[in-house]
Amino acid sequence: MNTIRSVIFVIWMYAWMAILGILALPTLFLPRAAALWFVRLFARLVVFGLRWICGVHVEIRGREHVSGGPVLIAGKHQAMLDVFIPFLIFSDPVLVMKRELLWYPVIGWYSLKLRLMAIDRDGGAKTMKRMLAAADARVNGEGRQMLIYPEGTRSPPGSAPSYKPAGIRAFYKTLKLPLVPLATNAGLCWPAKGVTRRPGRVVYEVLPALAHDLNPKAMVGAVETALEAACDRLIDEGLAVQGRTRADLE
Repeated sequence: MNTIRSVIFVIWMYAWMAILGILALPTLFLPRAAALWFVRLFARLVVFGLRWICGVHVEIRGREHVSGGPVLIAGKHQAMLDVFIPFLIFSDPVLVMKRELLWYPVIGWYSLKLRLMAIDRDGGAKTMKRMLAAADARVNGEGRQMLIYPEGTRSPPGSAPSYKPAGIRAFYKTLKLPLVPLATNAGLCWPAKGVTRRPGRVVYEVLPALAHDLNPKAMVGAVETALEAACDRLIDEGLAVQGRTRADLE
């Protein structure tokens, strides 16, 4: 039964992506705020579908730590859902994404319109320099919030952390902004692979910001400590809701 509900949800999600992608085409020629409105609508429809089709409740905590101005965000990445939820938390987020996604229909169109950050993982020093300049223009120049995943890819909940510090250090040194950790347990309900969506409670928690002037190496350690501690707590909470234990994750 859970598999059937999960397949229905996947159909629901991609159907709405196609419908809104077509309906929002005029926004590609309008101010960016118009396209952002449709992206937020899609994110709300995803959350609605998760609840009423799959029995997954999504909760956002720590809104008191959300600033409307420019900030750097370090997020834990466990599920595709992590890409949608920031648009329901932050006023004008800039997501760092793989460059290959720009070639995808709908996703690529609106990523370009929203001026998200597409990175070339094989680029050299010159590519990094251009990317940091673009990040500074988007965040400090436009007053937006940049989200980066320090591990670089999705990881299962409870797995050993594998942080890649070079990228987040570079953004932190360039942007000179407070850094906000964003923890989650989303992978308990929305695994990194497959179509199965487990009923339960997904929590996204915005943690208190770290100062903008820490030693970069100390900053990376502080981010990892804060994220892992919060995620461990959220994972235990989510497992209790599902009636599972840590042993089930293995």
